[in-house]
Amino acid sequence: MVDETSGFSLWVDFIERDFIKNEFKDMLDRGIIDGATSNPSIFENAITKSPAYKEQLESLSGLSAKEKYEALAIEDIKNAAKALRPYYDQALEGYVSIEVDPYLSNDTEATIAEGKRLFEAIGEPNVMIKVPATEAGYEAMFELMRKGISVNATLVFTPEQAIKTIEAMKRGINRFGQFDDGRVEGVISIFVSRFDRKLDGKLKELGLPTAKTGVLNAAKIYNVIKEKRHPAIKALFASTGVKEGQGLPADYYITELCAKHSINTAPIDTIKAYEANPNKGKLALPIEEEVIDAHFNALKEAGIDIEKVYSELLDEGLKAFEEAFSDMLKTLE
Repeated sequence: MVDETSGFSLWVDFIERDFIKNEFKDMLDRGIIDGATSNPSIFENAITKSPAYKEQLESLSGLSAKEKYEALAIEDIKNAAKALRPYYDQALEGYVSIEVDPYLSNDTEATIAEGKRLFEAIGEPNVMIKVPATEAGYEAMFELMRKGISVNATLVFTPEQAIKTIEAMKRGINRFGQFDDGRVEGVISIFVSRFDRKLDGKLKELGLPTAKTGVLNAAKIYNVIKEKRHPAIKALFASTGVKEGQGLPADYYITELCAKHSINTAPIDTIKAYEANPNKGKLALPIEEEVIDAHFNALKEAGIDIEKVYSELLDEGLKAFEEAFSDMLKTLE
């Protein structure tokens, strides 16, 4: 669903070659989505399980595993960007994201070099380079954006990460604007459901509300981004699929986070569930700070160290992307 009035839109968190040629274009034509995201786990799943890559892979013999991956990924992202270009040209969203090598998350210069190289190889303006929100990543975001490359800051779990990201993005956008009147934008990918999958078992034992921490944490970060106000920087809610066993409606993390000037990127089935929801489009944010603080104070009183949770989730997220990337490269060797 793309709501031009509120500025809320859906992106699909999925990339696969046959999907791009078929269902993806149908979802665009029907106005259901206006963007797409990818990550190492998504590409690992697509490349290792889909037969759509067989022909191109046969032509890539002799290349290293990473060179093969990049050739496959660049073609997919380029085709997705071309399909999204009409939205981009209408000054709507129209972006597709590709992530730099997750093993570079603590190397600023290597992240900048790879982001620039991927962007130039794809050759489409409506591509966002995904950069993890680490200390090394913030400076990489600035450098990429000042060169006119739009950025998706990923693995954002904390308000502090969001603030540092906004500062880096604003500097990059402002520097770019001094020398060019083109378009450069940023999104801040706030990870949501991982909080609940990590904490809900413990919260249930303690008699505290479940399936609330991810949403309220995301709502707090949304408030931070809203307060900082920059038309070229949006909140993007990610990790919004519901896993088996959570006992939640499939579109829970979309309906609970529908907000003005924001994006929700979700798996295909989650988007389909939301499209069938008669209440789709009903705004759920902002949530008052007092409500948010009451929940996190209750967690603190129950002995839950949210700063420790933040740190663990970031480490786990980086590790998961590294492992998926490594597994994929092994299959391409």
